This record gives sequence, C-alpha cells and structure tokens, in this order.
Amino acid sequence: MRFLSEYRDPAIARTLIDRIRRTATRPWTLMEVCGGQTHTIVRQGLDELLEGAVEMIHGPGCPVCVTPLEQIDKALVLAARPDVIFTSFGDMLRVPGSDCDLQQVRARGGQVRVVYSPLDALELARRNPSKEVVFFAVGFETTAPANAMAVWRARELGVPNFSVLVSHVTVPPAITAIMEAPDNRVQGFLAAGHVCSVMGWTEYEPIAARYRVPIVVTGFEPMDILEGMLMAVEQLEGGRHQVENQYVRAVRREGTVPARQRVEEVFELADRKWRGIGEIPMSGLRLRPAFAAWDAERKFDVGDIVVSEPAACRAGDVLTGRLKPPDCAAFGTRCTPDHPLGALMVSAEGACAAYYHIARHRSAERQAVPA
Repeated sequence: MRFLSEYRDPAIARTLIDRIRRTATRPWTLMEVCGGQTHTIVRQGLDELLEGAVEMIHGPGCPVCVTPLEQIDKALVLAARPDVIFTSFGDMLRVPGSDCDLQQVRARGGQVRVVYSPLDALELARRNPSKEVVFFAVGFETTAPANAMAVWRARELGVPNFSVLVSHVTVPPAITAIMEAPDNRVQGFLAAGHVCSVMGWTEYEPIAARYRVPIVVTGFEPMDILEGMLMAVEQLEGGRHQVENQYVRAVRREGTVPARQRVEEVFELADRKWRGIGEIPMSGLRLRPAFAAWDAERKFDVGDIVVSEPAACRAGDVLTGRLKPPDCAAFGTRCTPDHPLGALMVSAEGACAAYYHIARHRSAERQAVPA
C-alpha cells in the first residue's frame, strides 16, 4: 500500500476482520501498548467489530497518562517560580496536579510556554540568560532522543540556565510487570510502532520467550492494527510466541542506531513511578552524572516532593487493563474533560478521553466498518 487512504479502506478492513474471525477458534485477549492505537481502535470501533473473537484491553501506552502526580506537582512548583520560564509540549498543560494545572499557573502569571521541540526550549534559554528555562521531558523512548540531544547540546554550548525535568519511562518493564501480575489476562501484545522505530524490538524478544506471549510491532492506522491483530491471533492459534513486525515501512529490528546511542550517552536506566501503578524497577530514564548540571530536580531541589494519587481516579486499573473507562464510577460524572480527575481524561492519547469523546457516544455507528 502506498497511500493513506489504503490504510483506511473499508473493503480491506472487512477482509481482515473476516480473516481474524475465521482464524480465531476461541476468544483471545490482546493489549495494545500505545495511546494512539487505543484511539484508533476506539474511534473506528475495531474492538466492537471483533467482539467474540478478540478482546482488546488498553495498556499503559499514553506517556502523559503515566506521568505520576508527584512529577506534575514538581512541574507546578518550578513553573510558579518568578525566575523560571517553564516549557512543555501542549498536552501537559491541562494535566491536573494536586491543586491546579500548568494552564492555571500560567493564568496566575507564571511563565509557562508551549514549545514544539526541546531544542526550542534550549534556544529560549540562550536568548534569556537572566532566566532559568526548564523543559518538561516526558514520554517513552520515542521522545528520549530529542530530549537527550537538547541536554547534550546544552553541555556542548555551555548553556547553564537550561535544565530538564525528566519523567521518561520505558515500555519493556511495563510489559513484564503486566505479565507478572497475578490477575493478568493478556495473551498477546501489539507493540507501539513509534517506540520500536527508535529502539527496535530486540528488548521484546526475551519477554516473548520467557512469558510465551506473542508481541507484534504495529502501526497506527486501522489496517495496521487489524493486520497486527491477525498476526497475533495466528501466533496464538499456532502455539507460537515470537516478536513479529507488522510496521515494516517504519521499523527495523535494530531501530535507529544513532538515536539509541545518543539516549544511552545522556540517560541511564532508573526506577520510575507510573501514575496509578506505582514504582516499576528500572523502568525509567534519568540523566547520567556527567549531565547532572542540567537536571532540574537537582538544580531546584524538588526531588523530595511525594504525593498520593487521588483515590477517586482509577487510572492504574485502566492503564493495566483491569478496567475499561466507562466502568469507573467517576467516568463522565465527577471526571470529564472540563473537570478531570486525572490525565487519562485530558490527554490526546488517554483511554478515558477516547471513550468519552468518541467510542460510546455514537451507537448508530457501532456496526459500521472503519471509514
């Protein structure tokens, strides 16, 4: 296929759906580990079209959603400082902290700015030497190379008033934690194509072998996801447990080697908390000691901020597939996009936002094939 329209072709979709249904001799439970894939599945109703053959449960694949509350509170403290220009991607501005969000800090006079790249934040620091410029480095392995480059470049140029508040997490330890949970139901995974475009899939191979679970690297369009489901179901039916690559147009086994090298030069693995889930050992990234001068937590001494997640928000259960968003008592009542309890309701990749805005508000369309 060469054109975007082909990845959304209803005729191809029907063919793939029929093949999945013919292949599945029993219901199989798959998890997609990407918020973008979640939104495609929910928006196109792929889960409903395959009901009885495949159950899709949504994993911790939204980088905004898994950022723990205490990291948001650290960001709020920094953003409120008069000597700081706090920079971030726009999707972090409405994520609620304990008392407010970054958008409210900006409304109160805080210097909070949206940037499109961490290198934009670095340039802002160069143009404003009397201010401290902090960039909120959030995300999976996908965004780590650009953030690593910004820190590496800051050291190279000698920019002392630039720093990053790091909240990077990595996917393989999360998959391991899900597989080792006593109530795990996942029988196969659709791995995030953009993460694997950077990191490749070698880290998934021992997971597939150890837990005897198929992992299919998958893209984000409806045909990508349906083909990824088919590949996973074929493995399950055949008793195989391998890593396969559906996203061949963008992903190689070794990933993007220069990007991986830059990440490994600047960051090292560390224990990291996930929103609603808790700490997963060696699941995050932190700056190496050689780059400590650009670590905002150390520079501003905010590393000791520890808070508890709100009990009313069932983010952890949604992120680990134990709960579908509409099954949360607060969904659509106490928790809405205008008044969210957590990040899952406001993030562009959040499962709760997907269900609220699209999936379960269009009953007339539920039997339609993807358009």
